Amino acid sequence: MTGVVADAVVVAAGRSERMGGADKLAADVGGRPLLAWTLEGLAASPIVDRIVLVVSAEEATKPRPAWLPDKVVSVVGGGARRQDSVRLGLGALADGDEGRVVLIHDGARPIVDPELVARVAAAAREHGAAIPVVPVSETLKRIEDDRVAATVDRRTVVRAQTPQGVRADVLRRALATLPDIGDDELTDDAALWEAAGLAVHVVDGDPANIKVTQPSDLEVVRARLGGPDVVRTGFGSDGHAFGPGDGLRLGGVEIPNAPRLFGHSDGDAALHAIAGALLGAAALGDLGGLHPADVRTPRGIASTDLLRGVRGNLADAGWTPRSVDLTIRGARPWIQASMPAMREAIADLLGLGVDAVSVKAATGNLSGDAGAGRTIEAQAVATIGRPGSDR
Repeated sequence: MTGVVADAVVVAAGRSERMGGADKLAADVGGRPLLAWTLEGLAASPIVDRIVLVVSAEEATKPRPAWLPDKVVSVVGGGARRQDSVRLGLGALADGDEGRVVLIHDGARPIVDPELVARVAAAAREHGAAIPVVPVSETLKRIEDDRVAATVDRRTVVRAQTPQGVRADVLRRALATLPDIGDDELTDDAALWEAAGLAVHVVDGDPANIKVTQPSDLEVVRARLGGPDVVRTGFGSDGHAFGPGDGLRLGGVEIPNAPRLFGHSDGDAALHAIAGALLGAAALGDLGGLHPADVRTPRGIASTDLLRGVRGNLADAGWTPRSVDLTIRGARPWIQASMPAMREAIADLLGLGVDAVSVKAATGNLSGDAGAGRTIEAQAVATIGRPGSDR
């Protein structure tokens, strides 16, 4: 295995038809999208250098999520069929070393072990192409016209998994000679390699490396990955007075026709409250201690950058955000229309599913400066956890 270097293409452009239309890759698993676990598992492999994520054309136009590992070098829109999406992902790796291994992995396989990645990559490097397989334990029947035609010898069949690996030089030669396969969609990448005449080697797969295709699979994954060993809760609060100029920054979004909040940073009291809650839960001090309002902190710094830094502080201490409950208090401006965007922005900053973020507003019956419309105040409750995964 010495010297094996691999790039990976993660295919995540499917329609989740067997999940009843719900996007399984965005499903909450332990406070994070399922896809985040998949990418983290691949990125944890020391032999994986670059990852290209292939998503739907619509998803590809959205800002890069904060939870993407640094090894994800490109996010591209996919095609109508799996083989089209894979080809587009490979195009983003066109400048790679031809001797490298390319690993193609399902976005819906979040329990991918670095040892499995290494096993497939080593075999692909040696043999040209390799896939992981697991035995079939059930008795298999071949049917014709709703009747059993024969019993299939299960010793001669296996279940294919991903990642599936192929050496880049071998793959590009094979694709250049591949015959037209028509409109059929291939659910397995190795089928393309077989059609091009490649001999595909097999290695032992991992029974835990399941693909989430229906709701029951999602529950299995949640049981394996979702439960933190330790959960802590923290509370944070902050408030800023209105200052000169327009372009209010609140909850990670801009409300252009409202006055800005005064502060050394951009004054986003909502994100400051969340940061304080997270730091409090992890017993890591407060935001002012980490970023004092003096020359050590750039004036006007974006609070989104501050919150990303807090997330990094938590990660260094072994903690992951799990949920946020935010309440914003103020007589002005009216922010109801901006609250869905705030939820999405906060979820993105913290690597959470949107359903793990709550944003509420209180605008009536307030007293003090908030009630008089001179300030905006925010209060947040955040939970953090140590992941239950043994990765």
